Amino acid sequence: MKPAKAFWDGAAERYSKSKISDQESYERKLELTRAYFTPDMELLEVGCGTGSTAILHAPYVKHIRATDISENMLTIAREKAAAAGITNIGFECTSVDALDVPDGSIDMALALSILHLLPNRAEVLKTLHRALKPGGYLVTSTVCLEDGYAFLKYIIPVLQWFGKAPYVDFLTAGELEDEFSAAGFRVAENWRPGPKKAVFMVLKKP
Repeated sequence: MKPAKAFWDGAAERYSKSKISDQESYERKLELTRAYFTPDMELLEVGCGTGSTAILHAPYVKHIRATDISENMLTIAREKAAAAGITNIGFECTSVDALDVPDGSIDMALALSILHLLPNRAEVLKTLHRALKPGGYLVTSTVCLEDGYAFLKYIIPVLQWFGKAPYVDFLTAGELEDEFSAAGFRVAENWRPGPKKAVFMVLKKP
């Protein structure tokens, strides 16, 4: 299996051209997230990819620090932000493990389509919890493959062997919610468009 950075660097161009599979649900997630925005908010996004969601949210907040392990992804993200005239996003190449963010310094963290790709998810959730201000929010959208896609356990390892798939964890939506609770979060929103769809959640730091 390729290291995560190498895999996503190689996938960046193809990823940037892929279409959103469920546009209606995506728009709903944007709407639900923006309900928590204020114009003075400082956001952190981990695993921002090519920046599409950060660019759409940027006009509604003060600043977004958008991070990803793939410099190729971020090159595309910077080009897209410049083309859109967006100037309040700082794109940064770093892993979640190496993330340097002061405790209690951000208003909201975004972890979209990333948590199921992290082998150290519990530690990442603790890091994001520490980084948030009291009353801050973590917004996530997570594929829970154990709910309806368990058969992929036999397919993904083969793809990984040939460098065609990244690390992927299999978990249920219930297990994910338990992990959020263990990290100190309380659920503010929990929405799933369908039984096999990604779980969208807004978690609050008390």
